[in-house]
Amino acid sequence: MTRRRSTAVATALFAAAFATAGCGFGPGEDVGEVSLTVTRDYGAESVVALRSDTVSESDTVMRMLERGADIATRYGGGFVQSIDGLEADERFGHSSDWFFYVDGVESTVGAADYPLHGGEAIWWDYRDWSAAMRVPAVVGSWPEPFAHGYDGKRRPVAVECIGAGAACEAVRGVLAGVGADVEPESGVDARSDSAPEAIRVLVGPWARLRRDPAAAQIEAGPQASGVFADFEGGGPGTRLVGLGLDGKPALTFGPGSGLVAATRRYDAPPTWLVTGVDETGVEAAAELLDPADLHNRYAVATEGGEETPLPVR
Repeated sequence: MTRRRSTAVATALFAAAFATAGCGFGPGEDVGEVSLTVTRDYGAESVVALRSDTVSESDTVMRMLERGADIATRYGGGFVQSIDGLEADERFGHSSDWFFYVDGVESTVGAADYPLHGGEAIWWDYRDWSAAMRVPAVVGSWPEPFAHGYDGKRRPVAVECIGAGAACEAVRGVLAGVGADVEPESGVDARSDSAPEAIRVLVGPWARLRRDPAAAQIEAGPQASGVFADFEGGGPGTRLVGLGLDGKPALTFGPGSGLVAATRRYDAPPTWLVTGVDETGVEAAAELLDPADLHNRYAVATEGGEETPLPVR
């Protein structure tokens, strides 16, 4: 982790690393393939091309990375300091570090303590975390976490249609197509009575979604939600705003604009948002649910058929 993080954070990370350092295991039975991607600057540039490797039941995220890149570690080998020479750094008031996601969910434990079960999509990204230290969930590992779940557990998917119109059925169809366990529809324009472990997908215009506690985090800024987007207004005439690396407004989108993003409230499963400023925007956002539009992206905005990765660069 970066050398000048607060004492409290550093202490917590050291404790976690100390607890896991030296817990090596011999090779075990193969459990399947795992994919590895390493990027920088919110997925803007590739550092290590996507590769797959067969892992054993004793493998961890750290061991997978060691096989795919040249790394240096700290805190007793539990946390990554550099990958292929790109090192955690702080200068001119900006802090950059390595963060990793497994199936689109940011890990809360060190890489040496994260066991692999087979089928995971691991994504390491080097980014400036000055505007958002924690980005709890991202969309860039699509079709994960829907296809295989996360934390080694497959999970149901609850699609909640909140004034979504035809876009909701489109979203349900796409999710079913990638193998998600989509829960039965709970009724038109009604929130799902889903199990607590279900991954939620909220589909509808922002004026309706903003009432949901998980979605409402967006209006509190990237430090709260991890999403570099905001909405101006809460009714007719709402505008989607893309935020820059500093968390400040950088690009305002017009009518018909949409957003696909993911966030997480406390320790609950991720909540995905397929939303827009109006019905046209929601439909446009629903069309982004594919690898070409979401791969290695934290969130994506769309207007007039053109996609913009967020944060805005």
